[in-house]
Amino acid sequence: MPVNQIRQKLKQKGLRVTPQRIAIYEAVVKINNHPTAENIIDHIKTNHPNISTGTVYKVLDSLVENNLLKKVKTEKGLMRYDADISHHHHLYCTETDRIEDYKDEHLDKLISKYFEKKSIKDFRIQDIKLQITGKLINKT
Repeated sequence: MPVNQIRQKLKQKGLRVTPQRIAIYEAVVKINNHPTAENIIDHIKTNHPNISTGTVYKVLDSLVENNLLKKVKTEKGLMRYDADISHHHHLYCTETDRIEDYKDEHLDKLISKYFEKKSIKDFRIQDIKLQITGKLINKT
């Protein structure tokens, strides 16, 4: 994602455009595998050694609060970040800790229809996200 597109996204959310925000958001996009905060810190330290760990965490929280990133929790309890804020699910490999995005409109419709019929008492569903756990199979 080009830097000017990142600037535009920050402006649209009413956030100040700072070098730290740009570097951190760009890192999440570039790493492109639902990175942890530590992955992001390691990535940006090369070109931005003066950005503190605390700043990284604060900026990540701000980007999540402003719907520019989503948090994804793994089976191992690690918090990861996703730059794809569109509706999708995740495939989580228990062996490699890798997370892949999974989009399936048919599945989304099935789930929505199921819960429309199965109303849960005193509860309104806002969103449904699945994390499908398994193991990646090497195709040779």
